[in-house]
Amino acid sequence: MINAAIAGTVLLLVALGLWASRRVRGRSDNFAVAGRTLTVPLVVVLLMSQVIDSNATVGAADLAGGFGFWAGAAMPLGIAASFLLMGLFVARKVRERELYSLPEYFRTTFGRTGEVLSAVLTVASFGILMAGNLVALGHMLDYFVGVPYGLAILVVTGAILAGTVVGGMFASVYTGLFLMGVMTVGFVGLSLWMFLGPGYSAPEGLGVLDLAQLTDPAAGSVINWATMFALGLGNLVAIDVFQRVSSARSARGARTASLIAAAGTVVLCVPLAAVAVAGAGLLGDGASDSPILFQLLAGPVPAPIAMLVISGLLAASLTTVSGVLLATSTIIVGTLLPTRTLRVSMLRTSQLAMIPVAAIGILVALRVHHTGILLTLTFDLLCASLVAPFVLSLWTRLASTRALVISTVLGLGTRLVFFVLTPTIYGVENTLLYIPNTVVTASVDGWTTFLAAAVSLVVYVGVAAADVRGKRAAAVGGQVVGAPGAGAAPVGAVELAAGPVEISAADAGVAVPVKS
Repeated sequence: MINAAIAGTVLLLVALGLWASRRVRGRSDNFAVAGRTLTVPLVVVLLMSQVIDSNATVGAADLAGGFGFWAGAAMPLGIAASFLLMGLFVARKVRERELYSLPEYFRTTFGRTGEVLSAVLTVASFGILMAGNLVALGHMLDYFVGVPYGLAILVVTGAILAGTVVGGMFASVYTGLFLMGVMTVGFVGLSLWMFLGPGYSAPEGLGVLDLAQLTDPAAGSVINWATMFALGLGNLVAIDVFQRVSSARSARGARTASLIAAAGTVVLCVPLAAVAVAGAGLLGDGASDSPILFQLLAGPVPAPIAMLVISGLLAASLTTVSGVLLATSTIIVGTLLPTRTLRVSMLRTSQLAMIPVAAIGILVALRVHHTGILLTLTFDLLCASLVAPFVLSLWTRLASTRALVISTVLGLGTRLVFFVLTPTIYGVENTLLYIPNTVVTASVDGWTTFLAAAVSLVVYVGVAAADVRGKRAAAVGGQVVGAPGAGAAPVGAVELAAGPVEISAADAGVAVPVKS
């Protein structure tokens, strides 16, 4: 029955993508941001699909079953915190600017250098996120259907491309509506079955009330807080979240949707960590190396509930991968392949750009078989590079290209150095890229997330503040300041001794999106 649910879900989602193509109508704005017509409920669904995909839920369940409730709850709590911050401080400003992508914001704020730098970092980091979802989907088809892991990844990627290439953001909308209904019923049913059936019980030290997981480093408290920190702040510069907020009908709607998504994420997803902890006790010594959630769904969980949860997980993962493909292809086309140079439409080029992006995701997924850890690592890297420049330039006058470059190099460099020297990644063995050494031990795991983000923040504030003082001093002397390439001021404002003079992006020599 689960096999039938998986096959039916894949076919339905492909059909929804083909049907969504009728809404695109050959327009790039319809393809990328759904014509900016999405209502609050639709934006909520799109945002929440990020946290209920297989990468997050399967990974979070495994962490909860192995390390305790708070290790698993850290993921949905971190993403919920990011939605809350997005609603309170970011969504309205982003939507009012009517942007297509995060690099477009960095272009208008930091110039061409900021655009290219943010594009490279976001595309690379979200390649990791997409690969994590493909890994979870590959394991799902391998475990339930018996399709070999490598072949499973190729099949699901082909299905995602078929729907996204023609349907764009509208395809994600329709898929999201389907998954939210199915997932809500499935998750609620799974929780009720566990708590009213077998009952909740947790191995010693792993339960909800075992708060040492939040206070004692030996019990994983630093790693749990680092997970919430990385997801809470890093998700603010998530390219798929940025694009989905930009698809809202209004700035107020974008803000409201973000706040509702924060509450919905806590209510729907945090109980899954308790289910996983209780499930670990229920399976006992019979637990294998397979994801604990899959073992529960294939074993004691009633078949109707299992089918709903599997269908929802599959739909959520396909939606997340679809969103990543859509966002990264838009970034690649808008940043690196100007359509005026290519002499083809932005819509057609965005569709074609999805193919190499998908190929990269496949290659990473075939080499690395991790899920939840890849999700956290994605936003960890963004915390160490783009978060501080984005937030501070959005809310203050500290906008300096020089500060962006220096803080990114030092913050990201700090994180990557510790990454390759630390034997664990968020408590899991570092099998991705580890250089054996006797200097850095597992005791720094988690702390390096905070350290790298602090380096990025302090360096950016220091350099940007110095640039602002330099601009003011130069203005007193009657010099022209603020050339975007020099990193002194955002594009759109050149400050003269006589006062600020506004210039357009086109006058500054910056490419702007072209609607086909």
